[in-house]
Amino acid sequence: MFLQLIKTVDLDPKKNYIFGFHPHGVLVAGAFGNFCTEATGFSAQFPGLRPHLLMLPFWFRVPLFREYIMCGGLVSSSKSSLAHLVSRPEGGNVAVIAVGGAPEALDARPGALTLQVKSRKGFIKMALKHGAHLVPVFSFGENELFDQMENPSGSALRRLQNRLQRIMGVAMPMFHARGVFQYSFGLMPYRKPIHTVVGSPIPVQSKPSPTSEDVESLHELYLQRLSELFEKHKTEYGLGPDRHLDFT
Repeated sequence: MFLQLIKTVDLDPKKNYIFGFHPHGVLVAGAFGNFCTEATGFSAQFPGLRPHLLMLPFWFRVPLFREYIMCGGLVSSSKSSLAHLVSRPEGGNVAVIAVGGAPEALDARPGALTLQVKSRKGFIKMALKHGAHLVPVFSFGENELFDQMENPSGSALRRLQNRLQRIMGVAMPMFHARGVFQYSFGLMPYRKPIHTVVGSPIPVQSKPSPTSEDVESLHELYLQRLSELFEKHKTEYGLGPDRHLDFT
């Protein structure tokens, strides 16, 4: 798997940022490789910034695995954790959020361009409360790493997955790809490249008590910038001009 981080503009290290990462994919591999390791040179490309990938609180209750992910700089996706990161007056913090979350993972398969973002506004409200600048990030190739068992809406498998998600808070995608010595079946990701493009920041003024109109307006602007980022780079990374994002 080839992983590349593409910077489009410089980011001021004196500011705090919320990176909206899309799509979630099955395992958020692009976000982990780019923002939890130095495999793609994040610190060199964005000097002075410290990235933190947010993860569901459930995983921080699992002994040993909790210590492993904390070593990679992951933090809980709770409101208090996010607020702590983006409220630092000295700046320099980047909170990376896979906006589509667990539900989007259940639809992650090769060719998928559907993003569950229309009702995802919590990160918008937090950005407004703390004046954290919003940065859309699109990871081309994220959904190409794994196949999934067919689980259309209303199927028995999908109903089971949705029920487990409600109980545990995490998605259980039934994914598969290749093996170590063969390409027919296994849990290793396909040998596909991931190109993660970091867009331009959307400046946000701090509003301790944002109105619903403030949230809606910024959310619409964010989706517009995300769509523009995708459209600008899609042909460069293997997608045809007729492919477009579908927001649900």
